[in-house]
Amino acid sequence: MIDTIFALSSGSPPAGIAVIRISGPDALIVHRAFTAGRATDLAARHARLVSLRHPASADILDRCVAIYFPGPGSATGEDIVEWHVHGGRAVVQAVLRALEQHGVARPAQAGEFTRRAFENGRIDLNEAEGLADLLSAETETQRKAALRMAEGHFSRRIEGWRVRILFLAAMVEAQLDFSDEDDVPAEGQSHDLKVEIVSLRRELEHELERPSAERLRDGIAVIIAGPPNAGKSTLLNALAGRDAAIVSDIAGTTRDRIEVPVAMNGIAFLLTDTAGLRDETEDAIEAVGIERSRQALEAADIILWLGDPAEKPRADAIAIGARCDAADFQTSDDYDLLLSVKLGTGLDTLTDLLCERAASILPVEGEYVLHQRQRSALAELVDCLDIAQDNSDWLIVAEELRRSRNIIDRLTGKAGVEDMLDGLFGRFCIGK
Repeated sequence: MIDTIFALSSGSPPAGIAVIRISGPDALIVHRAFTAGRATDLAARHARLVSLRHPASADILDRCVAIYFPGPGSATGEDIVEWHVHGGRAVVQAVLRALEQHGVARPAQAGEFTRRAFENGRIDLNEAEGLADLLSAETETQRKAALRMAEGHFSRRIEGWRVRILFLAAMVEAQLDFSDEDDVPAEGQSHDLKVEIVSLRRELEHELERPSAERLRDGIAVIIAGPPNAGKSTLLNALAGRDAAIVSDIAGTTRDRIEVPVAMNGIAFLLTDTAGLRDETEDAIEAVGIERSRQALEAADIILWLGDPAEKPRADAIAIGARCDAADFQTSDDYDLLLSVKLGTGLDTLTDLLCERAASILPVEGEYVLHQRQRSALAELVDCLDIAQDNSDWLIVAEELRRSRNIIDRLTGKAGVEDMLDGLFGRFCIGK
């Protein structure tokens, strides 16, 4: 028996309006109990003003707007009743307490509404992941990319691939089982099947070039590196807009990586101040910090190098002439920009340059991004089609296309994902 669940699905009170959602087979029974048996007055998807009364005492809880969404065409695929009550804390708590005391419906768990939508086929796993990203989005870029995934743009592409794979599989099976019939591919037509497999493989390879959701979520990794006492911590504090790192004239002050998330022009960055790089040190702790700095450089998306331009750790590192206001500063044409945090010189230029670099590795307007789970599944699909396109044995081709269909089912959540569902839907709030 499926439980009927309820929760506050809008933001925490106080607010002008609070939305309490009831979903499940007994949603209308619950509504009838709170409205003196007038559930029949609720026309589907029509708002109606009702009085909510406590089922036991008949005390009025609130006057609210009620809307009925019949399943399976509702958000969860079940009957849903929404009460749009006044958003004061006392009103919301009184209604939720009365619902729990009534006992027909139980409080929803985190993400349970969305999980039911997934289980009832209203959304697939990719749309659910997009919704999770949308709820946690902190920048405009994150919001737009998550919205594209939640709206099903990637899911529609997957459906197109699924249809093409099914067609190819049917043609291969026909080639195997009914090759003597006139309405199946002749020997010369097998070439067309291979051409279609190659075309699909190339399309999937192109899809794998999309930006990473993890990079968009966690921020573009910007490593501030250079020799000791080069002004790295000062620059980190300036970009972060606060004193996140200790600034000192003593070389080796920064012993370990200091990470600070910031947003610039709607883009998330993760700034990392590193220990000053030098070949030798007698301080064991500083030596560990230097090694971690070198590891961070290898994984960086962008490197801000505050040392000699000729010693840049990577060709694409941005060479910064820090402290250009100092009397002993020696300028060079090899610097990408000159900077003085003290005078504010070059900070705006640096911000623009960071955003320009970030734009080249983040989704453009209207694009979605791929999670590691999705990327791994697509890579498996490419591997299957690699084998299929290079093999002349139709039995092996048929098997690789069967494997491809299974991967598509995992990608959409139709099979093989039970172990990850609790973790995914646990990211949602109670009202989702």
